[in-house]
Amino acid sequence: MEEFWDILWTTFIIFAFVAYLMILVSILTDLFRDRSLNGWLKAVWIIFLVWVPFFTALVYLIGRGKGMAERQHAYAEQTRQATNDYIRQTAGSGPSSEIAQAKALLDSEAITAEEYEHLKAKAMASSSR
Repeated sequence: MEEFWDILWTTFIIFAFVAYLMILVSILTDLFRDRSLNGWLKAVWIIFLVWVPFFTALVYLIGRGKGMAERQHAYAEQTRQATNDYIRQTAGSGPSSEIAQAKALLDSEAITAEEYEHLKAKAMASSSR
């Protein structure tokens, strides 16, 4: 029976340690993401995280928790916007859009019919790769 409690205690300790490491990574990520803190203040937070880790992590989460959430939300929004921009850019650059742009140039008489055919052939060749 004693082995069961030892295993349970070891499992709890490992869980607590992994949770603490995740908190430390979150704090360090937030420290380097925060542009309002200068380098010296970031260094002080890191020094305290090394010397008094549990207390410093607790103080940081209580004192700067709301800012952490706001910075994380802003980063997620920025990443989502960049992803959407990339998808729009990539999706709009296919052969059909290139041919449509060339047709618009031909209709506006900015290019000749031969240039249109050349652009059309080039777009079709790039789609067959």
